[in-house]
Amino acid sequence: MFTAGQVAINPATGELTGDIAAQTGQVLQNLRAVLQAAGSDLSHVVKTTVFLANMDDFAAMNAVYAQHFPDPAPARSCVQAARLPLGALVEIEAIAIAP
Repeated sequence: MFTAGQVAINPATGELTGDIAAQTGQVLQNLRAVLQAAGSDLSHVVKTTVFLANMDDFAAMNAVYAQHFPDPAPARSCVQAARLPLGALVEIEAIAIAP
């Protein structure tokens, strides 16, 4: 399954807030929810693409990302994007298998 890119919109408030670490955590929670709704989960992700508004945020994003994708982590591409939806600092899309 292929997911659309997820940004850090809090489903309870509909708002996007926080620094890169907080936004990465929310993005991965949102991604988890999308995968679960489709019958999969983060452990079945085989590839992600991470879009950062600022590549200088890579280390902080990666620290949170690593908590959700332990080794062996899925393949990943990471690129800097000129502008992300709603002024987000990070957006992540994934490819996963359905068990």
